[in-house]
Amino acid sequence: MRFMATYDFMETMRNTNQWLGASALALGSYPAMAMVPNPAIQWLTAWGQVTERSFARMAAKPDWGIQSVVGEDGRDHIVDIEVEVSKAFGDLIHFKVQGRKEMARKVLLVAPMSGHYATLLRSTVVSLLPDCELYITDWHNARDIPVSEGKFDVEDYTLYLVDFMKYLGPQIHVIAVCQPAPLTLAATAYLAEEDPKAQPRSLTLIGGPIDPDATPTEVTDFGNRITMGQLEQSMIQRVGYKYKGVGRKVYPGLLQLSSFIAMNSESHTKAFKDQINRVAKGEASDHDKHNKFYDEYLAVMDMTGEFYLSTVERIFKGLEIAKNEFVVAGKRVDIGKITDVAVKTVEGENDDISAPGQCVAALRLCTGLPDSKKAWHLEPGAGHYGIFAGKSWRNNIRPLVLDFIDANSGPRVVAGKDTTRPSTAAKAKTKAAG
Repeated sequence: MRFMATYDFMETMRNTNQWLGASALALGSYPAMAMVPNPAIQWLTAWGQVTERSFARMAAKPDWGIQSVVGEDGRDHIVDIEVEVSKAFGDLIHFKVQGRKEMARKVLLVAPMSGHYATLLRSTVVSLLPDCELYITDWHNARDIPVSEGKFDVEDYTLYLVDFMKYLGPQIHVIAVCQPAPLTLAATAYLAEEDPKAQPRSLTLIGGPIDPDATPTEVTDFGNRITMGQLEQSMIQRVGYKYKGVGRKVYPGLLQLSSFIAMNSESHTKAFKDQINRVAKGEASDHDKHNKFYDEYLAVMDMTGEFYLSTVERIFKGLEIAKNEFVVAGKRVDIGKITDVAVKTVEGENDDISAPGQCVAALRLCTGLPDSKKAWHLEPGAGHYGIFAGKSWRNNIRPLVLDFIDANSGPRVVAGKDTTRPSTAAKAKTKAAG
């Protein structure tokens, strides 16, 4: 009950701050208040607007906000977001562009399950959509998943990726961003042994902790300093009565958000002070730079307790991927079995989350892959966010990734059979399971 009470207390605090902001905004907006010649009234109203918006965003899943894309014909084409495979802990969704022929490049974008929704990759999606038939993993908020659906740890995550790859067929190109990079590598190796014909054509790993000890950061140091018992006691709580997942053990999104903000508290404090002043002066707008960033940044989701703990214990502490000792469903996954999936790693020179050296370690583990199918790129001056969504991604990395995909899009022959066509049987089986 203690863990549930703590969860409900955090939600109560969020609700209270949202209400205080809304109340201040309503009070300051009364027409009679305009008669009071005191700038404090404008400041109170601005504080209420910013506060109410901020705390409301913490409990809402952002919309993709992608309405259309310009096609090769120069016309705007409507984008439909369709669920291809529906599962308890996450869906495979397709950005289907109406009136456009299916694109030659078929890409699966694997989004992180690290506190934010898949919409964190919105700008990545927007940049790829004109040139690719694009799919993405859309992970669910653990607080909304009933306990009856069972557990979800790093092995389950890996098997979800395996099912998604099987569904999409062997001509898919996979791009994994940050946290899922080691598990996506493991899923590919799993397919190499269990179902070689379902392997993707290429695998691009962007800023992921394949070997966290290769270049230690504050994130890896924290994982090594704290024991698993301390981590469970301090981070894991049970979902309260307000949500469908009542009783489920989770690492709450609100607790994660407090950690995110604490890492750069001074810059966040300044950003909110500046925004309140802009609102008070009438210089802010609904979709200005501040709101666009924080509407996404503040929208957090709970992750299952077993996924968080198993990630820390097995990926960061035990280094199971780095040591090639990862086990899925009782079977050791040998990354050396990947022999014909082209693998590219991308790192940022100034990445302070997955520092240079952590991701490129994947190429060392691919002992069965010829050098001609390995590629790596270190982006000068780029931080973590920049390598998948910032200027570095748009101007330098994205063109390189698309070139890598094109260079590895030819037909593949496995055991004397052409595997250029997706497996219809696999699609039907996965849909039925979903």
